[in-house]
Amino acid sequence: MKFRIAIWAGVGALIVVLWTLYISATSPAPLGTVRILAYLTCPIALAHQYALSFYSVLLVNAATYALLGTVAETMRQHYKQASSLR
Repeated sequence: MKFRIAIWAGVGALIVVLWTLYISATSPAPLGTVRILAYLTCPIALAHQYALSFYSVLLVNAATYALLGTVAETMRQHYKQASSLR
């Protein structure tokens, strides 16, 4: 289960890297409707009025995805045990 949670955290970090590359590549143009997708996949982006470094955003998003992964993996494990008891 620890490995799966680490994968969730790695995906969260990868999403920050991809959004950073995308935004830096298209910086003069506004994000438009892509902004909603960025807010859904990187919730720390909602705090854009504060000065946040890349590494703090990376760490917070990885922690958010690790928390989501913990919840998802716990539920998956619970339902897997419940279905094996039937």
